[in-house]
Amino acid sequence: MGLFSMFTRRRDDEPVDLDERSPSLGVRYRDLLLMNEIAKRAADLSQPRHVVFYLDAPSEDIGRLIAAEAGTHGFEAGVREPLPEYPGSWTVVCETHTVLTPEFVRDSVDLFEALAERHHADYDGWEAAV
Repeated sequence: MGLFSMFTRRRDDEPVDLDERSPSLGVRYRDLLLMNEIAKRAADLSQPRHVVFYLDAPSEDIGRLIAAEAGTHGFEAGVREPLPEYPGSWTVVCETHTVLTPEFVRDSVDLFEALAERHHADYDGWEAAV
């Protein structure tokens, strides 16, 4: 079975919950789907690429705390002012340049979800350059 062919796990082919984790990789199925889309468009997944994670913090101070902690894990992080339509939401942008592996995605998503929970923020996902 290939890396991205694990999106059904029951004999009756009932779809899995995208928030569940792949038993073999520990990565959420929604993140595997994104990795699959990147793999379809990228020439070589073994090459380093720009990867960005997003969180929404309830204040600038909390955003800065999250950014500082992300920095201790090797991410360049900054806080953006709220958009007019979301006045109480400071976006924390955490960037790195790395090879996109299931282990990196699993560990990074776990890190940012934990940061969001600890600081009463929202983890908003990730993207990567193709």
